[in-house]
Amino acid sequence: AIEEGLREKDIQSDFVHLKNGFSRINIKIRSKTETDINGEGPQIDSDDLKCLFTKLEILQNGDTVVLAGSIPSSLPQNMYEMIMSSQSGKDIRFVVDATGELLMNTLAYRPFLIKPNNDELGEISSPDEAIKYAAKMKEKGARNVLVSMGSDGAVLLDENSQKHYMPAYQGKVVNTVGAGDSMVAGFIAGYE
Repeated sequence: AIEEGLREKDIQSDFVHLKNGFSRINIKIRSKTETDINGEGPQIDSDDLKCLFTKLEILQNGDTVVLAGSIPSSLPQNMYEMIMSSQSGKDIRFVVDATGELLMNTLAYRPFLIKPNNDELGEISSPDEAIKYAAKMKEKGARNVLVSMGSDGAVLLDENSQKHYMPAYQGKVVNTVGAGDSMVAGFIAGYE
């Protein structure tokens, strides 16, 4: 279904087809609060992993790679680091949208952009606090830090240490699913 949808929009894809399972299914329940039920996902074996790294060999200077979400339990938990390391010597713009150690461990590879959010950072109550956090992430290696703060807007500390704040659009929230992904996509599209 994913490939078919992409084909209908004339978007080229090159998926790794797994022997054991399909794409992970996630359910979002929206009531007074949002509830996420995230499926475990497929088992990915060593042949599938080799196939992925073979596909990554085509990356060229100036390409952008987005590493987002959690790592499936059947893969090494340093998967993002392995991918970034495999591209050393190339000028690849890595964008990392992850949490906790998964995010922190990529900072040594100087990712082009990281996007932590308020939930991942704890209680950040102002853009100034977000900028302080972003500065710490830049010290550790991130080139650009984009902090989403939900209804409080977003902050970007860019690679030139310029601070940018954008308040959230005021309107009725219907669904927040994919908001962070859209923010990352918007940043990349605007940059390119």
